[in-house]
Order: sequence, then structure tokens, then C-alpha cells
Amino acid sequence: MSSKNENCQSISPDGEEFPLPTNEMYFEEYRRVESLVNLARKERKEIVVVMGVGFVGSVMAAIIADTKDENGNYTKFVIGCQRPSTRSYWKIPILNRGLSPVKSEDKEVDDIIKRTVLETKTLSATYNNDCLKLADIVVVDIQCDYVKCNLGNVRSGEADMAALEASMRTVGENIRSECLVLIETTVAPGTTEFVALPLLKKAFYKRGIESTPLLAHSFERVMPGKEYVASVRDFWRVCAGCTPEATKKVEKFLREIINTKDYPLTIMDRPIESETAKIVENSYRATILAFLNEWSLFSERNGVDLVKVINAIKMRPTHSNIIFPGPGIGGYCLPKDGGLGYWSYKHILGFEDGDEVFRITPTAIDVNDTRALHVAEITRDALRNMDRYIAGADVLICGASYRQDVGDTRYSGSEIVVRKLTEMGAEMRVHDPYIDHWYELESQDTYPASGQSWKRFFRNQEDLVDLKIQTDLSEAIKGIEALILAVPHNEYLNLDPDSIVKMAGGPIAVIDCFGILSDDNIKQYFELGCEVKALGRGHIQKIKTEVKREKLAKISY
Repeated sequence: MSSKNENCQSISPDGEEFPLPTNEMYFEEYRRVESLVNLARKERKEIVVVMGVGFVGSVMAAIIADTKDENGNYTKFVIGCQRPSTRSYWKIPILNRGLSPVKSEDKEVDDIIKRTVLETKTLSATYNNDCLKLADIVVVDIQCDYVKCNLGNVRSGEADMAALEASMRTVGENIRSECLVLIETTVAPGTTEFVALPLLKKAFYKRGIESTPLLAHSFERVMPGKEYVASVRDFWRVCAGCTPEATKKVEKFLREIINTKDYPLTIMDRPIESETAKIVENSYRATILAFLNEWSLFSERNGVDLVKVINAIKMRPTHSNIIFPGPGIGGYCLPKDGGLGYWSYKHILGFEDGDEVFRITPTAIDVNDTRALHVAEITRDALRNMDRYIAGADVLICGASYRQDVGDTRYSGSEIVVRKLTEMGAEMRVHDPYIDHWYELESQDTYPASGQSWKRFFRNQEDLVDLKIQTDLSEAIKGIEALILAVPHNEYLNLDPDSIVKMAGGPIAVIDCFGILSDDNIKQYFELGCEVKALGRGHIQKIKTEVKREKLAKISY
């Protein structure tokens, strides 16, 4: 029987406090879950335990719990299992209220969780990992992070496998021999076969189980935003099992819960191929974006508008996926996945020539991680052109999320901008219509884990814990000296320069990070006495010269 005895509170994002379970509570909790499972088995439901109910696991659990057969009968009973830590335990009582532990712009997230927990009663959450003893299938959604030791040097980092390895040990100590274990986590290639499988085998051996564990891998491609649920349920999947039986079982499971009719399932020969597919997929995307960084700098210095160049190229169908890189590449996957591949090549697969083999992928990550530093530089330069200084300047950054119209701040380029400008002495403000709390700043001493915040790469970061997201744009703009348009949220696409300058109380420096401003907008700002700079838009200097010429012509006239 598992047990914990911590006299601590777990605090939800809304500030509600939940006492951590005591030792005495574990037995009754297991009995509660067991009774639900017994009822589900009478209804011929398959029992699925989802380990980890965070960004991926909570939605995955609800999608599995919402599975029906051809007769419209629910076929799964799902137990969402979360370790009862001070950081994460709150997710359990929140989920059992029928509420989503993750915020999303997709209304279906709230709907499907409410429906499966409160109406169909096919989903329940627990902190007691003894529930694994009851499972037919275990889905592992435990994060495998890549910790960067230096900003702009991914080669010096390392994969944080501790949580995943601990989970696999726990799984092996509890599951029945015929239980399928499916790793959904993005992991370093080789993890399933050469890390997870040996751990399961060792646990089985200690228990006297002679059969080979049924282990498979299938990565998710979940995307935050308005199609959050669809990106899990209605999207292409790749899978592979360690044995033919595991492959057969994982294929059957995924065909039942995922829309494989419209989005065909790809079955690989080995889990390392499935794992590598995810790493290569995201490294490819990250590399394209990093590639455009050098052309962004080229454009700035040679009077070229990269936005117009990209739009011209995209007219060719074969190049339609080229996109403007913005102030760095965020989200949970692209900034780290290539690092997992580089790390595994040496530390799991045992090769020593990683620096010779991996030249492009690590460089791409390093470029993307440091691109936001250039935003701080051009903000400084814009203020200098107005005979102002960055130190002490009131600077508003519009957009904390890593992508447009989404409330997700993980590895956001905006965070690097804020931290660098704060180091340089700026007084920062933040506005984002999709974000209530910027945990990377508010909880920077403990989030994402103690000592792993990007705070460690910069000076003078202590006061950022008090930086709050502002919801009223007009209030946020009052009195600012610089405005950074960091994310192309819909709310920022049609801002009127006259109104912005009036709200600010006078001319300001405007920095466009995403090609948000039209040429007419840029001209208006210059006419109002503002300074404008932008990533990849070197033609701005020509517009500035034209405005000066027009003003001189009016004076001469």
C-alpha cells in the first residue's frame, strides 16, 4: 500500500488550498476506486489508468473515458492518477469536481471533462498509485524534461528522466502481467526499449512474473488553442510495441479511442522509430525557424521586408509552410525535443561522436533560444534614437504566450525579452488577453522545478515575481515609453497608432516582433513622432526617411 504523510498544502492556480492526503487516507481512497472499478467491470468496461493528469494527461484521460462502441455504449473506465505533491495534488480534487485542471481556449476541454466525470461517470482521479493493480491498460503521460544548463548551448543540457523512471518502477511493481503499458510522453529515442522495458522486467522478476511486459510507445501531437481536444482525438498517430503482442494491443487500443478512420494510424517496427519520429518532426520545424533568423538579420540590415519575402515564397505550394520566426520559438516541444535526441545518442545509445553527427539540430535550438535577446537590443536602440535610455524606461510587452490566440507561456520567447530588459533596468509591464498568471515569473523559484527557471541566466530578476498580467490594454499603455508587440494575438492586429499614442501620453518606441504592423501603421507612428523597429523588416528605415522628407517639404513650403 502506497503512503504519504506530508503536512503541506497544494495550492491551485486560483489560490484554493488542498491539504495533502495523510497515511490514513490511502486505504479508504483505494477502496473508493476499487468499488468504481468493480462496477465498471460488471458493465464490461476496460480499466485504463492514466499516469499524470497535466497538460496532456487530463485531456487524454477524458477522451479515453468518452469512448463508445458501435452501439453507443461507453467502453472504458478511466482513472487519472497524479502524485500527491504540493505542486500537483490540487489537480485531483479539481478533476473530481468535473473541472479541467488545465486552462484552454477550447470549450470542448471543459465539456468533455465535465461530461465524463459527472454525467457518464467514466472518469475519476486519485492520488493512490495502487490503482495500477486494477488496470488493463496504463497510459504514461509523465513529463520528461530537458534541462538546459546554459542559455544558447543545448549541448550542455541533460534529460531529466527521474520522474519517468520512478513511474515505470511503480508501474512494474503493481500491474498485472497482461496489462499494456503505453508511453505517450515525448522521450529520448531508446527510452522505451532500453530504459523503461528493463525497469519493468526487473520489477516483474522480483515479483516472480516470467512473462515479458507489454510495453509500447505512441507520441501525442497535442496543440493548445481552440482545437485542443481535436489535436489529441482527431489527429494522426504513430505507434510501436516492444513485442508483437504489445503492438497488437496498442493498435487495438488506439483504433478504439482515436479517430483513425479519418487520420490513419502509422505502425512502426520498434518504439525507437516512434520516439525518433517525434524528435525529428519537431527538430525539423525548429530548424526551419532558426534558418530564418539569419535572413531576418540580413533583412533588417539591408532594407528588406522579410514578411513580404515570406509571403511571396508561400505562393509556391511546395513552400507554403514557411513562417516568420518571431521573437523565439516557444511551446513545450520545439525548444527541447532536439536536445533529447542529442542526449540519448550518447547517454542511452552509447555513441561518443555526437558533436560531429549533430550539427544542425543543436544549433537550431541555440539560435531559437537566443533570438529574443535581439528584441531587447532593438528596444534599447529604438529608445536611444529618441534620446531615451532603457534603464528606468516603462516598457509594455503585448503577449506573454508563445503563440497567437493561445494561453500557453511555456518557453515563451516573451519571457526571455522580459528577463533581458529587466536585467538592463527596464520597468516591465505585460498584457495578454489569454493569460491570467505567468507562472514562469510569479513562481520562478520553484517553476518548472526548483533551480530550473530561466531566472538563473539573468541578473536582477527578483522583482519579477510581482509582475502581474494586465487585462485592460488602455490602462497598461498609460505612460509607457516603449511598446513591444511580441505575439500576433487577434486583439493586437488592428491597433490604431493615433489611439496608442494618445493612451501612452506621447510618442513612444514601437517594436514589432511578428510583422503585425502594416506599412501604413509604421508611417503613422513615424508621423506621430514615434520610433519604430521590427524583427526582419529593414524597409522601415526607408519609410522613416520618407516621412522626414515629407515633413521637410511641408516646412519648406
